Amino acid sequence: MELWKRNLIFCWFGMFVTGIGMSQIAPVLPLYVQQLGVTGGGAVEKFSGLAFGVTFIFAAVFSPIWGSAADKFGRKPMLLRASLGMSVVIALMGFAPNVWVLILLRMLQGTITGYGTACTTLIATQTDRNNAGFALGTLSTSNVAGSLLGPIIGGFIEDTVGLRPVFYITGGLVFIAFVLTLFFVKEEVVREPHGETRRVRSVREIWNDIPEKRLTVILSATLFFIALGLYSIEPIVTLYVGQISADATHLAIIAGVVFSITGLANIIAAPLLGRLSDKIGGHRVILFALLAAGIIYIPQAFVKNPWQLMALRFALGLTMGGLNPAVNTLIKKITPQSITGRIFGFTMAANYLGVFGGSIMGGQLAGSFGMTCVFFVTAAIMLLNAGIVFFGVYKKMERP
Repeated sequence: MELWKRNLIFCWFGMFVTGIGMSQIAPVLPLYVQQLGVTGGGAVEKFSGLAFGVTFIFAAVFSPIWGSAADKFGRKPMLLRASLGMSVVIALMGFAPNVWVLILLRMLQGTITGYGTACTTLIATQTDRNNAGFALGTLSTSNVAGSLLGPIIGGFIEDTVGLRPVFYITGGLVFIAFVLTLFFVKEEVVREPHGETRRVRSVREIWNDIPEKRLTVILSATLFFIALGLYSIEPIVTLYVGQISADATHLAIIAGVVFSITGLANIIAAPLLGRLSDKIGGHRVILFALLAAGIIYIPQAFVKNPWQLMALRFALGLTMGGLNPAVNTLIKKITPQSITGRIFGFTMAANYLGVFGGSIMGGQLAGSFGMTCVFFVTAAIMLLNAGIVFFGVYKKMERP
């Protein structure tokens, strides 16, 4: 079996297990914030958004650092570092005595994260250009597949044995990803010529090596806006389901299904849209997906029950499944392999900043103006992003 296929299989399983572990936390986080003593006046929404998003602002700061380290020391060491560190930190969250300790641990999680970034870089650098869209699209389904099961599992655990065991089990699942990576993922290390040492280049030198600077910046901004729009909804989904649900008895499980339905659609769409990106161009897939996603967000503000919300979230997942693989494929195609890890580090930093900004924005908007306001603002962000892509990417790549 070719090495890129072998690594794709085991990176897929590693990210799948990590996705299960990480996504278990999302639907129960607002409930955990309440259990830690936060109540009233929109405080739960605001603290939930802060606790959810703070991980990603630290991840944005450290992602370029880990990307540089991946180019220097290899991608597999970064996979091992991230998975082992996260398994310990997430398990400790189950012992948090108050919301501030929880937020501190979420900060630490962001500092040591980077498993998905390292997997993406490993597959991108060891896959030929003709199969890049398929490989990256398939890899993206791993985290989504884990995210599909995770919220349901997390909701079931919370409903059965309580909130704190969700964090213990999550830490254990991420440790499984560490074991899979340690024994099964292989990396072809490119050695330096005899007698030469690898010099760490400055950001300016790396910037000068980028052949398509403007396009790289626009694609990074696109990842930022995608994450900003997507994660503005995540911190309030559980609370929104409680608001539109007639029966709040099994709120965590219902919210878990609402989370997961988007992941199911992603699994269906991502490989197909990845292949489509290889055939017709990722710029076309990105533009269509952003326009469709912006439109689909609007009716989510008018749903009357969780079933209507699930249907719209499924439709949203079908469109969003093609975004990250298409953007990553374009970035790979315009980036020299010698700096791929660093560029993916910077683009993932943009993604993490979007997650942080979106979760904070969603929590603040929901706490101040109501939860339906978040859907309208998110729709506007996605349509604005489509406009940026049309003028900055689509028109450029459609030229002969």
